[in-house]
Amino acid sequence: MQEQQNPKERDPRLDWKRWLNYQSIVKQVPFFLFLALLAVLYIYNGHYANKTIRNINRTEKEVKELQYEYTAIKGELISRSKQSELIKAVEPLGLKELIESPVVLSDSSSIKK
Repeated sequence: MQEQQNPKERDPRLDWKRWLNYQSIVKQVPFFLFLALLAVLYIYNGHYANKTIRNINRTEKEVKELQYEYTAIKGELISRSKQSELIKAVEPLGLKELIESPVVLSDSSSIKK
């Protein structure tokens, strides 16, 4: 005698047919759409991260270049503001360095003691 199988105890080889019928696939569509959305968001996030990293690297390079330029200009300004360099710079204008001390002018009306 063959024993009748309980419907819950079916052959596991035939169990996959239950997942491939139209109704179960239609029930799974929202889940598949959710997975597709997650995949798109994951890809977008990767591209966005790469773009952000490229922007950060470009900005760091610009900052370094500006730091070098700042250092060069600052050094040039310090060298030009030395007394000997100032004398050379204003000589074509007819200005000369004072050799004697300056004279203090005072108003005679303000001195009433």
